[in-house]
Amino acid sequence: MKQMSVYMMTNRPQGVLYIGVTGNLPRRVWQHRTHALPGFTDRYNLERLVWFETHEAAPKAIRREKSLKHWNRAWKLALIEQANPLWRDLWPEINGL
Repeated sequence: MKQMSVYMMTNRPQGVLYIGVTGNLPRRVWQHRTHALPGFTDRYNLERLVWFETHEAAPKAIRREKSLKHWNRAWKLALIEQANPLWRDLWPEINGL
């Protein structure tokens, strides 16, 4: 079973947020960073990975993604700031996964 990741992308600290789920985080973030696919992240220039968590099972990761999408913005910002208070781009940390 492959490892799944739930993640958040942004364009700047406390900027526009995108929440996604994927089975290959480095590849998916690269797609966002290079604007390889048209859509929301391309339109809003969301190139900075600021939060992610991994899950062993796809159903759990998908449930978590859907749950986070229903959170209010303040809760999402608090979740990011708890793990990444400087809103650093985490791309270098996951690029070797």
